[in-house]
Amino acid sequence: MGVYNVHERVLPVPRAEVGLLLDGLSGDTDRLWPGRDWPPMLLDGPLAPGAAGGHGPVRYTVAAHVPGQWVRFTFSGPRGFHGFHEFTVHPAGPDRTLLRHTLAMHARGPARLSWPLAFRHLHDAALEDGLDRAEHACTGTVARPARWSRYVRLLRRLIG
Repeated sequence: MGVYNVHERVLPVPRAEVGLLLDGLSGDTDRLWPGRDWPPMLLDGPLAPGAAGGHGPVRYTVAAHVPGQWVRFTFSGPRGFHGFHEFTVHPAGPDRTLLRHTLAMHARGPARLSWPLAFRHLHDAALEDGLDRAEHACTGTVARPARWSRYVRLLRRLIG
């Protein structure tokens, strides 16, 4: 099963400011990943090609990183996740920047069930929380905070 999933937010700041958020992923001062409410993003080294880690049961390796612009992670788990996820930073006008997260993968074996039944919903909620963090880091506020669905709340209770 092919999966293509995109989350994005236009932020009213220059590209360089959003690039700093991207480059801080998994670091001590990470202001993008929502590690307070979700499993933290942890890597075995700095954000650079070859660093391995993940968040919760999702495992990956940094495949590429262009500082301030792009980072791509290739999946190594859970079983059946074959593909990548990435953050990209795009100019969107004077002092406006688009921050995009893209997940592209083939779900095989057990992932043909686990992705649509659980991981997709949790992924979508975590990414929207991360974009809220980015907006807050850049502006000090969040215009329309993400809300978890009842299903996401149920899944979070079930997985403890």
